Amino acid sequence: MASKKTNKNQKQNQAIVRIVLMVAILICANILASYFHTGIDLTKEKRFTLSEPTKKLLHNMKEVAVVDVYLKGKFPSGLQRLQEAVRERLSSFRDIAGNKIIFRFSDPFEGKTDEEKKQIGMDLRQKGIVPLELRTNDEEEFTAKLFFPYALIQYNGKEMSIKLTEQMAGRTSEENISYSETILEYKFASALNIMGKPDLAHLAYITGNGEPLGVNTYDMLSSLGHRYWLDTIDLRKGTQISLAYDAILIVQPTDTFTGPEKLKIDQYVMRGGHVLFSLNTLQASLDSLVRSPSFIAMEYPLELDDLIYRYGARVNKDMVVDIQNMQLGRTMNDGPPELHNWIYYPKLNPTSDHPIVRNMDFIRAGFTNSIDTILSPGIKKTVLLNTSKYSLKYQSPVRVSLSMMNYPLKEEMFNKSYLPVAVLLEGKFRSAFTNKLAPSYLKVLHDSLHQDFKAVCDSDNKIIITSIGDAFINNYNQRDGYQQMDYYFWTKEYFANRDFLLNCIEYLTDKTNILESRSKEMKLRLLDNGRVKDEKTTWQVVNVAIPVAIVLVFASAYFFFRKRRYEIKSNDIKPASGNV
Repeated sequence: MASKKTNKNQKQNQAIVRIVLMVAILICANILASYFHTGIDLTKEKRFTLSEPTKKLLHNMKEVAVVDVYLKGKFPSGLQRLQEAVRERLSSFRDIAGNKIIFRFSDPFEGKTDEEKKQIGMDLRQKGIVPLELRTNDEEEFTAKLFFPYALIQYNGKEMSIKLTEQMAGRTSEENISYSETILEYKFASALNIMGKPDLAHLAYITGNGEPLGVNTYDMLSSLGHRYWLDTIDLRKGTQISLAYDAILIVQPTDTFTGPEKLKIDQYVMRGGHVLFSLNTLQASLDSLVRSPSFIAMEYPLELDDLIYRYGARVNKDMVVDIQNMQLGRTMNDGPPELHNWIYYPKLNPTSDHPIVRNMDFIRAGFTNSIDTILSPGIKKTVLLNTSKYSLKYQSPVRVSLSMMNYPLKEEMFNKSYLPVAVLLEGKFRSAFTNKLAPSYLKVLHDSLHQDFKAVCDSDNKIIITSIGDAFINNYNQRDGYQQMDYYFWTKEYFANRDFLLNCIEYLTDKTNILESRSKEMKLRLLDNGRVKDEKTTWQVVNVAIPVAIVLVFASAYFFFRKRRYEIKSNDIKPASGNV
């Protein structure tokens, strides 16, 4: 009897030890999992794998980055999925950067009084964080609350906010959420890259040739000013453009560029400077239609053709019209404005695979010219933006008339396809002034100004040329003040104009290639609704009954072999001999 009791106690102790060991293993596994985050990316497009430039950036972090994610709380499934995607992406950042990445989720309004919420809202707005309204409607009640789909990053003594959601025209909420997930890496990596630099890239906004500068350029200049060190340069003054500027912007000039002014631009390019040209060759403005139902668009005397032609492109003196266009309001008989197709304002759908525009939303264009690429040895040309399949171009002078709103749009009228309106040029550019400068001028240039004429770039350079009208210009009125450059008043829509501008400048000035992470392909793999309806019962059985059946099979097998094992052991035991 004592032996049986001892064996029983031993078995109980062994069971307790096993349970304690299992609990300890589970606790250790969870602790290790909290410190070491890993996973296998099984997606075809590798959307969850960090790009090499991002990994390099994280490996080289010198300071600690603190990320406050304000997307916290109970949300519909789409936002809940985005919330988890943000957590996963920041965890993958921390796997590489280690303790240099700290992130936390919080709701700025949680536990705050109405007065405190008001002050917090004002403080967040100053940081570019604007709350959105989330509306839910179930069978019992309708509710609306404010939420903040933003993250605030503090790094290297600087602070930057990023928006976590994307709202792209013509896409469903599921597609927008999926795209928002895809671009998270780029948003966080780009912010860390900008803030991690000891000094911001230097930009110069060129003036002196009729370029706009005032309330209509507020959004463009303020958007650039938040990311870069921005200055203005009067091209008529000085002897050269300093290479202290990483890039210059020449936006919608209207006056003639003289030879010395073009030489300054040319030599800046030859010495490694980058240029974004945003040109319009025709004098066209909606303000002209206020006084008259039509006007004639004449050419601007810019005299930039020889310079741009030498670099590999030509902005044509024409006007592009497109069946895929913006709408314009027209008031009839003092009634409310009616929206009509305005073929002179193309709505551009980026289709290029280049990181500057890949997966980008529609871009609003104003009066626009077509661009031709020219055969230039050693220069790579990439079309960033083009018109739709059904477009057309009118050679100058062009008559622009409100009467075009009255005609139905027919595809056969638009016999041109995919006309380029934004082009990237890359390579070793050659000067437009080679063999055109007098020896006496070259001597003065060398002796007095201490400048040597360069006929070709020492290394590959980049130039972007666009002709998309007033795409970077914002509207302004006395009642509402200035509006964003990507906002279109008549349809109350937002477009990707600001993103296009910022991506262009980033590509021209940044050497880390962080923009590469924007190239990840977005594929939303949705269920076939027809098959879901027809095969609903079948898949319910597969997902519910089969797992239960498998568990029962394994359990039956376990008990069968266990019973058989003990039966064999009991048969091996021989009865003891002797008298009872």
